[in-house]
Amino acid sequence: MMEDAFKPKKRIFMALTSVSALLGAMMIYIVWKVTVPGLAQISWLLPIVFGVVGAALVIALLSGVLGIVMALLGMPVMKLLYFWAWKAINLLFPFAIVLGRLFNIPRDRIEQSFIEVSNNLVLQHKVKVPANRIMILTPHCIQLDTCVHKITRNVENCRQCGRCSVGAMLGLAHKYDCHFAVATGGTLARQMVKQARPKAIVAVACERDLTSGIQDVFPLPVLGVLNERPFGPCFNTRVDIKKLETAILAFMDDEEAKEKNAEANDKAAQN
Repeated sequence: MMEDAFKPKKRIFMALTSVSALLGAMMIYIVWKVTVPGLAQISWLLPIVFGVVGAALVIALLSGVLGIVMALLGMPVMKLLYFWAWKAINLLFPFAIVLGRLFNIPRDRIEQSFIEVSNNLVLQHKVKVPANRIMILTPHCIQLDTCVHKITRNVENCRQCGRCSVGAMLGLAHKYDCHFAVATGGTLARQMVKQARPKAIVAVACERDLTSGIQDVFPLPVLGVLNERPFGPCFNTRVDIKKLETAILAFMDDEEAKEKNAEANDKAAQN
């Protein structure tokens, strides 16, 4: 279990965030140590107050990292630690990127690792919501570039011809009664999320868009599925439908999933 939990992808972000947290704790201590004499001249109480606040920040950071480690190892984690774990990965991500540059780690590898860690935290938290409160969200590059049917405003315009992944994704949305939206950019994606008001999101995108999207909608739980880019970035991308369905089912109650599957099989038999 431990070997599986710390696969290389997860290890990258875990190592960078741990180092960032330790460096942050050291910086807080150094600032406190340097400012103590000046603060004491103003009031004997100020160094104590500053020290308590600094200690609280250090404890919060280290608790967040501890929560991430425990979740990755499959250990039970208190809800409070989950909260701080989410806070920690979002707060420490920019520092992890900076450290990655120093160690010549490509940004996309750090982002892949971030997504793996984020997905693991969501799965460990065992979030379960009704299927109609799950939203499938993807950028418009998933659609075939020559397709004349515009789906960014209404995905039901898709003819499900099978030439791109949109038809299969729409089929999954119908099967499980989920929301499905295709966005042209981050602003529209946020508007769609605000309008649909889902309780969980299954997002399909590249590393950059998934990373920023997960952070934007926090604390809404998101499972990220990396798209496939056989023709390069942002052009005729695709998605592994089995991975997408697995992510949807992870948010669904087992009984509801069985009911939806039975209904889909009945419809298929009738047709």
